[in-house]
Amino acid sequence: MTETTATVWDLLATVPDPEIPALSVVDLGIVREVEELDGNRVRVTLTPTYSGCPATEVIARDVRTALENRYAEVEVRTRLSPAWTTDWMSDEAKGKLLGFGIAPPSGRVTLPLLDVGAPTACPHCGSGSVEELAGFGSTPCKALWRCRTCREPFDYFKKH
Repeated sequence: MTETTATVWDLLATVPDPEIPALSVVDLGIVREVEELDGNRVRVTLTPTYSGCPATEVIARDVRTALENRYAEVEVRTRLSPAWTTDWMSDEAKGKLLGFGIAPPSGRVTLPLLDVGAPTACPHCGSGSVEELAGFGSTPCKALWRCRTCREPFDYFKKH
């Protein structure tokens, strides 16, 4: 990895996801590639969590803004294939989700995806007694669950 590429990755690690600001775009695993075109030009390739993710344009803008102060030209591309998977999230990202009150995805994705998984425990109290309230939560990549013990609702980041 060149010094420029390493610097780009470091800068991208400071760009928060607009829907889950506890995670950076690097934590989330949506930064697929960083290319140094020359010493002052870079290209970043992103894969959104969903092809119709409403935050895709905001993320691209935030990535560009984070890099434009350092590089003369910043190109941001979107790649839809292969599709993003929660397997690309770092373990650190899953810990940050939990700290933010969102149950992280558990297990690895197996295809065909017939099961989006379920939270292993409530992110608030740790109880394993949880129930699904709705297949979709605050965003399409999350489902709404509730803890039967503490009665608190919470989002579960679906495995996909």
